[in-house]
Parts: sequence; C-alpha cells; structure tokens
Amino acid sequence: MTKTLKLLIVVALAFSMSSTGLGLAFRSRPVSTIASASSVAAPAVEEEDEGLEVEPNSPGADWLINQRTGRHGTISANAYRRALQQSVRAEQRTIDNAPELAAAEWSLMGPTNIGGRVNDVAVDPILADTVYAATAGGGVWKSTDAGINWSYSWPDDITQTMGAIATAPDGTLYAGTGESNPGGGSITYGGTGIYRSRDHGETWQFIGLPQSGAFGRIMVDPLNPQRVLAAAAGNLYKRGGQRGLFLSEDGGDTWNRVLAPENDTTGAVDIALDEQNPNNILVAMWDHHRLPSHRVYTGTGSGVWRSTDGGLTWTEIPLAHGLADADVGRIGVAFAPSSPSRAYAIVASKPDGTGVGLFRSDDGGASFTKTAASVSSLSQSSYGWWFGRLYVDPDTADRLWITGLNLQRSTDGGASASSVSGPHSDQHAMAWDPKVANRVYLGNDGGMYTSATDGNAWTHAVKEGWTQSYSVDVGELTPGHVVTGLQDNGCIKNWSATASGIDKWTSFGCGDGLETLINPTHEQTLYACSQYGGCSVGADGLPLGVPMTFTSPRKGWWTPIIFDPADSLTMYFGGNTVERSLNGGVAWTAISPDLTRNETQLDPNSGYRIRHVITAIARSASDASTMWAGTDDGLVWKTTNLVGASPTWTQIQSSALPDTQWVTRVTVDPTDVDTVYVTYSGYRNGEDGAHVFKTTDAGTTWTDISGDLPDAPANDLVVVGDRLIVATDVGVFVSDGDGEWFKLGSNLPAVPVIEMRYHQPTNTLTLATFGHGVQRTTLPF
Repeated sequence: MTKTLKLLIVVALAFSMSSTGLGLAFRSRPVSTIASASSVAAPAVEEEDEGLEVEPNSPGADWLINQRTGRHGTISANAYRRALQQSVRAEQRTIDNAPELAAAEWSLMGPTNIGGRVNDVAVDPILADTVYAATAGGGVWKSTDAGINWSYSWPDDITQTMGAIATAPDGTLYAGTGESNPGGGSITYGGTGIYRSRDHGETWQFIGLPQSGAFGRIMVDPLNPQRVLAAAAGNLYKRGGQRGLFLSEDGGDTWNRVLAPENDTTGAVDIALDEQNPNNILVAMWDHHRLPSHRVYTGTGSGVWRSTDGGLTWTEIPLAHGLADADVGRIGVAFAPSSPSRAYAIVASKPDGTGVGLFRSDDGGASFTKTAASVSSLSQSSYGWWFGRLYVDPDTADRLWITGLNLQRSTDGGASASSVSGPHSDQHAMAWDPKVANRVYLGNDGGMYTSATDGNAWTHAVKEGWTQSYSVDVGELTPGHVVTGLQDNGCIKNWSATASGIDKWTSFGCGDGLETLINPTHEQTLYACSQYGGCSVGADGLPLGVPMTFTSPRKGWWTPIIFDPADSLTMYFGGNTVERSLNGGVAWTAISPDLTRNETQLDPNSGYRIRHVITAIARSASDASTMWAGTDDGLVWKTTNLVGASPTWTQIQSSALPDTQWVTRVTVDPTDVDTVYVTYSGYRNGEDGAHVFKTTDAGTTWTDISGDLPDAPANDLVVVGDRLIVATDVGVFVSDGDGEWFKLGSNLPAVPVIEMRYHQPTNTLTLATFGHGVQRTTLPF
C-alpha cells in the first residue's frame, strides 16, 4: 500500500514550476539524444530472453516483493520467463512419464463473487457491452454484458500479472504485463513483455519488450490504429532494462524507444494523449527502486515530458513549489477529451510517502499551476505511488476523477475534490463506453464496477474469478468447510466449499486477509489475521470478538500462526520471537529470544519498517519437544525442549543452505522428527534455484532436492506419505524426494500458489492462489 508517494511528488513538482509565473528555461531533448531509437523486434515466445523483467509488486508491506529477492542481490532478469518455460516442459514430461499426475484436475472453489485488484480497463470499440480488465494476478478477463459477468481471456502458461491494457480503433487489444504499482503485499512478478490480440482476447501473441519489467500505461492513436505508445516502468529491483516510452508505428511488430530515462532506475509510468491532436503527448517518468532494506520511490529522474511532434522531440516541464528534485515521485497525467487545452497531473512527493499535489494546465500541457485541492481531499494517504491515475469526463473538462484510497471527484477543474461513495477502496482504473452515454467502468482492489449514471452510482460485478488468496485452511472434520484470507478483501469462509458452492463465501473479518485457521477439533472456532499480526478469534456466525495481543515488538505482513498437532488449545505465533498460547490464543508468552538478524530498519516511512521477522514455524507431529523456525533474513532455528517453560534455541548453520532472504516454509516429516524440509524464496545474483532443502539428521547435514523444479520461488511444502508436494510461483509439483519433479495437473494457470492444505481423510489438496482463488484436487496417489 506504499505506492502513491512517488506519483504525487512528480506531478506536484512538474506543475508547480509553471505556476510561479517565472520565465523558466525548458529543457528540450530530441529523440536522437535520448536513445539510439533502436528497433525492438518481437522474439519468439519460446525464447529465453535475457532481461526478463521480474517485478514483484504489492500493496501494504512489500511482503511478496521481499520474498522474491535475495539479501545480496536482485531478481535475475530472465528467471521468471525461464521458469514459465520450464513449467511448460515439466508438464509435458509429466504427461510422458507420470500421466496420472498430469491428469489431476484442479477445480475452482471460488470465490467468484468478491473480486480482486484490477490495474487497467479497456472498452471494446466494436463489440457492444464488451470490456476488458487487466488484473494484478489473474491475467486478462472479458465481459460481454457491460461488466456484470467476467470470463478468463488469457493464456494459462504465461505471466498472470497485468499492468496495462488498451484497445485500438480497429479492435486490436494490447496488454502490458507486469504491475507498475510497487508496494506492499499484493503482487508477485512483473511482466514478460507486451502482447497483442486481434480476435477480441481469444488468442494472444507476444510482440516484444521482454525487458520492460512493468507497464504503467498503453495508449493507441485514435486516428491511426497502427500507432501504439507504451510506458515501460522497468524492473523495481533491477536497474536498467527496457525503460521509458516506446512507440510502434506498425501495430506492435517493432518498437522504438522515443523517450529514454535519465538514469537506470527511472521508467515511464503514464501517458496522456490529446485525442484531437495525437502529436501532443505528455509522459510521466518515475525514478523508483526497491532495495531489500527499503524503498526509494522518489528521485531526480522523475518528471513530466511533453512532445508536440508525435514523439520526435521532447521538452521537460519544470517542477517547483519548493520540492527538490530528489523528492519527486510518481506522476499521473491526463488530457480533457472535450477540451484538450485542459490537462491535469497528480504528483506524489516526499520519501516517506506523505506528500501529494494536483496540478492543472490550460495551455495543452505547456505549463501547469497547482490547484487548491488539499492533500487530504486527494485521498492518497502515505502511498501516492500506489495509485497515480487521473481521468477526465469525456464531456466536461472541469469534471475530474482521481484514483486513491477512495474515488475522488472534482467538478470545478481540480480546485476541490470529494469522495464518491459506494465502490471498494484503492482505485486504479476507469474507462467510459463511447457507445453508451453515461456508462463508465471502474477497477479497484475490490474488482470491477459499472455505473450507468456517469459515476454517481456504482454496481459491483457478479462473477469475477481473479481473487488473490494468501492462505487456506480446511475443516479437519468437515472438508467442505474452507477459509481463506484475501488481498484487501478480508477473511472469508465457505461452509459448502464444493465446485457447486463456488459463490457461497461470506466475510468473517480482517482488512487484508492473511492467515486464516479453523480449529481442527472445534470447527466453529475460527482464527483470522490481518496484516502485521492483527489477529482475532471468534465463533462461526459471530464477528471475531477476541483480539489476540502478542509480545513481539516486530510482526511481519503475514505472521505465521499454527496449532499444536496434539492439542488445538495450544498455539504458536511468530513475530520476531516465537510465542505460545495455552488457552486457544487468548494469552501469549514469548518462548524464544529474537531469532532474526535485527538489523537497522531503513525505510523512510516508519510504518513500513517490518523487516527481520519470523516467517515460518513448524512443530513436529511425532515429537512434542521439537519445533523449528525460519526468518525473512535467512536464518533457521530449532528447539528440542519445547515442552519446558523456557525452550532453548539453536541456530542451524550450514554452508549447504542458501544465504537467501526469505524462509517461506519449514516442514517436519509427520512420522520422522529428524527429517525436515526448508523452502526459500528469493533470487541471488546469478542464482535462480527453487531452493528446497532436506535434512535426515535433524539439521546436521542438508541436501538440495530442488532438482528439476522450475527456477521460481518455492512457497510451501507438504509431505503426503512418501511423496513431497511443493507450491511454487508457477504451479504445484510432486516428487519422491530424489529431485525429479512432476507437475500436478495441467489446468492450473501459471499463478503463484502461496499456501496448501492437505486433507488426509479425503486425500484432497486445497490451494490458495494469488490470482485464481482457491483451487482443489483429489490426489492420484
């Protein structure tokens, strides 16, 4: 949720300089001095392109982002694309050698009645009532009934993380992969380039820019459908790549970079195009970089650039109002379609994310003046870099819409703004239907909304299956009882969780829904955690009534909490210490010292200093004295006297274990206390392994059993008899433990699987996927 800062700063700066009334010297840059204007041909989809952009982005606490980068390096540029290709090859190998595993069918358990984050929206210019949604984790979706019901319209086997989508006047669709909203706990990877569909989303073709990382906006010239502009934001963690504004004049077959960034951490994040004169272009550039220790979402590369000759030459619009260049963050820009002399910009500012300004131009973007709209009325909180979009009513230049926590509307040209009630929070995209008067679509963290009254009232979609699930638990006594925690959509439950009960989900608390649990012996008792250890316990059918108070001074975005295998009233929790409750979570006591490296917290916003916490805990089912723990800074610990009042902990030190940032799971074999598995998520420079390690001597020696797993983070591991099942960012895989892995099922999209729950009585495996909801299969072994 820490993304708005940069957007608001850049816009404020860009427009405040023009409002001073001084004769400022504008800096001009011709294309030839910006870049070599090299043509980027579209390689074959099968190629393993060097420089694949892996941009894990998320709102709130950078949880998924942090999981996927190493302490000493950045995410490998080509790792994600290669992992997707490896997953496809693993599927074929499974079909050939273990057909029973390939034949496993995943069933969507829902929810499809709640929604999830939508980053962009595009209306089909030819087909009536047809609209497309680019989702943060579930690919592209299509509605043919004006936004009420949505169907999946994207390939299963490529990245599901979308940043931008646009339609050309001839109906061609362009989709940019990779989300440009970097922040807290929601998105995983960035993208693998830009794709095109000429049949209204039925099939897609890769058309280039594989090193773009993420896209902030794609726009098509309304007078020339072959002319396409793409704002490549770049990889959040890795410098360089294909950043800046790219132009294609042949419908995406080739691309030229017409506006390059001033440094290797800056990319283009937004585009405004004068519909009456498409040669008049505004582009917002954003200098942003995420380090393992903190975010830098402002910088000297941020700013607004203008071209009046279709992108041949560019002029930087100066920024002022007392903001230093280094304080400028993300910027959003927009022209008024009915009066293109009117333009607007919003700027996120200040390194801690607390600044924002709204600016207005009445000379076609040549200069801007800061408006009187207050910071509070712009609804950006302390993360303007999470939003960064502006929309102007097609019929009225003074009617402006501002994305933010709430949807904000100005009817006086930006002088003031107020919230519009009705939609879910965290707004990201709007689009008017040119064929139907007053119809407008809205995408936010709650999914898709449609208004037939030009935004005065909103109707939520009925069917939208791109929910982002963090966690899942299944009733041990009743497997039809399922709970899951959703990104920005709370904790929900379904007591009829079957394929036919797909929409019977109801809320039982939380903000961002993280860990969710059903008491294994008393299924009417539910546990739910919001971000940063905001956990409560309650009875089914009643609100969560008892908040849990922990002793750890630091608690992560997703705090692990588990039941003791022998006693469901005994529970364990991980903050920066391990804590224990003997009364079902009512009271907690620390039973370990600080198990993390406890290094200085460096983020400029103190609200997001949540590094150095415990991320995994596991109690042995066969030995009540043994427990393990892992941390986000690469440490693994165990105790063998858990039963005592003050357990002693030993750090596992082995050169065989990777020094990566994040331990995602520790799993103790349910029948053998000495056999333990540790999974890691995170790439070091030049190291793209899946990181699954096994010990059979309680941690003295370790074996890397990653074998032929795709080079993607491993998020969870369960032991089923003599088989291991691993959940990764590109699917679920099964092994006998010898390093040879087969893909489980062939109908699960290449979506990150965050958590699994095996139910032994029914031999079923249930998944929490970060973009395709809760999925379940019956195991074929």
